[in-house]
Amino acid sequence: MKEADIRKQVVAAYKELDRDGMNKGSSGNISLRLGDYILITPSGIPANLMEPDQVVKLRLKDDTGAYDGHFKPSTEWRFHRDILLSKPKSNAVVHSHAPFCTILSILHKSIPAVHYMMACFETTEVKVANYENYGTTELSNAVLQAMDGANCCLMANHGMVVAGENIKHAMWLAGQLELIASQYYYSILAGKPHILSDAQIADTAKSFATYGPQELP
Repeated sequence: MKEADIRKQVVAAYKELDRDGMNKGSSGNISLRLGDYILITPSGIPANLMEPDQVVKLRLKDDTGAYDGHFKPSTEWRFHRDILLSKPKSNAVVHSHAPFCTILSILHKSIPAVHYMMACFETTEVKVANYENYGTTELSNAVLQAMDGANCCLMANHGMVVAGENIKHAMWLAGQLELIASQYYYSILAGKPHILSDAQIADTAKSFATYGPQELP
């Protein structure tokens, strides 16, 4: 895929997060792998003003933060880069301040297997990464630890992050995570949620090989 097309995908997805109420203003960020590079949303530009030529290009294996272009990369470029390096099958990362995920992250409350759709996250518990200041190596390390064996996590007092095979898959995962977070939140208010067993989630996961969005049309 051409770089120009990937830039358009990044911006379109970021605007979608804003329309869906998953982000406000310039919060959250999105990245896509491009060979040995990463294309990531710029720092401090809200969705309604973002354009494809503002998307920032960095070398995937360069930990200095050096970038091409006139715009600074998102301050969270470190964990985007580190997630893509640690998960070679993932090509897109979506981070948002989605309301229910953020509420649970403020409570430092992980999400157990309250719904069979937990199987799409490759885990039976969405963990909460320890709180660290945004944009730091410490935060990236905490996120990687919480995402070990999973394709998502909550970030304490911050939000959520998911990694997908492509941008469509990552956006779908982000939406599913926010939905389950809301269901868990309300079920706690109503009573004591029933938690599915590891075996039940594993059984569901077997049928997920072709479930959910695949490549972009």
